[in-house]
Amino acid sequence: MTLSTRLAVAADVPAIYALIVALAVYEDEPDAVRATPETLAETMFGPDAMVHAHLVEQDGAVVGVALWFETYSTWTGRRSLYLEDLFVDPAARGAGAGRALFRALALEARARDCARIDWAVMEGNDTARGFYTALGAHLSTGWEPWQIEGEALARLAGDN
Repeated sequence: MTLSTRLAVAADVPAIYALIVALAVYEDEPDAVRATPETLAETMFGPDAMVHAHLVEQDGAVVGVALWFETYSTWTGRRSLYLEDLFVDPAARGAGAGRALFRALALEARARDCARIDWAVMEGNDTARGFYTALGAHLSTGWEPWQIEGEALARLAGDN
């Protein structure tokens, strides 16, 4: 069994989309995906691309994805890499695919002179927490994730 990682290209959109849907199913949110292969192609490979992905392949088949984008830390004065989603097909887990994706992200962060890699973990996902701890990651305390979306976002923008 051979694992390899690489930066995604436009031809990978169907595989990336399938892994996003699989992640939603895995997290018991099968109807939550609003992205489409077309929106992924535009945001990842269009003229204003802002999202990137690394893929992990096992014996030539895509089995995992790490979707990320750059942010900025005013305190460090440097870029940060924000990991939006990491997912490895459950059948491929335990073979090092997740670690391979994180190594690819670490190399990308270093190449871009990023101060750190940030991400969020769902509450209760002890398996992921254990994996991240084994990598040397730590829980960032003192900050809570907040968001505004849907009708509240429309109201704030003056649409309602």
